[in-house]
Amino acid sequence: MSDTQTSNDEIKPANKRGSARLAAVQAIYQMDLSSAPVAEVVQEYENIRIGQEVDGETYLDADLGWFRGIVAGVVELQTELDPKINNALPADWPLSRIDTLLRAVMRSGTFELLKRKDVPAKVVINEYLDVAKAFFDEDEPRLVNGVLNRIARELREDEFPQE
Repeated sequence: MSDTQTSNDEIKPANKRGSARLAAVQAIYQMDLSSAPVAEVVQEYENIRIGQEVDGETYLDADLGWFRGIVAGVVELQTELDPKINNALPADWPLSRIDTLLRAVMRSGTFELLKRKDVPAKVVINEYLDVAKAFFDEDEPRLVNGVLNRIARELREDEFPQE
């Protein structure tokens, strides 16, 4: 699935980050399925997909630096991200049981919560909720929202008032 646009639309910088997040999740998903090297997948997305027409759909232009940062960060920090996600999941649903694409969404969101302190936690959560909604119906986006919210409250407690 891709985000599409008409050629007359102007893309705002925030929308380019949203497109970068969507592309990063797709790239991480692709790497997880194919075991392709990071550099190869990033190059494919930058040269063939992002801002290009593929199979009749035009992929939105994206913030390439943001895209690269998410993909590289998730790959580099996966052993740190996965336990955080696993701890935030319901006990009867370990990360190993989560759909590959859903896992890519959670890893990307967790990476941003951990390393992109310049983006408010609520923005990160909402952005990845939108990414999840692009691929899934009700249950999976709710799970993404719950998991990222738990992780955000742990990693960025200063952004959440005491209840």
